[in-house]
Amino acid sequence: MATNKEIASTIIAQLGGQGRLSAMTGAKSFVAIEKGLQFKIGKNAKNVNTVRIVLTDADTYDVEFGAARGMKYTVKDSTQGAYADMLKPLFEAATGMYLTF
Repeated sequence: MATNKEIASTIIAQLGGQGRLSAMTGAKSFVAIEKGLQFKIGKNAKNVNTVRIVLTDADTYDVEFGAARGMKYTVKDSTQGAYADMLKPLFEAATGMYLTF
């Protein structure tokens, strides 16, 4: 069984790596959560600033894009059962930011 840190590292790699993610989206505050990863991103057209990706028992991902403002958190978009190769397109569609040139 993989640890939370290993799962988070794998998710970052599937999104293109921490360097690329930070450079292209302003991603920061990476946190390994229970079976997943949560991080903040910079300003974008969809007003999303928090991304949460969790590995499910079916070896797919539940992905949530939200906006945190003070003590209020609003879910802007979410997808359940996403495969690893769907993470980049989901991220790009939900935020309007691109992870590749």
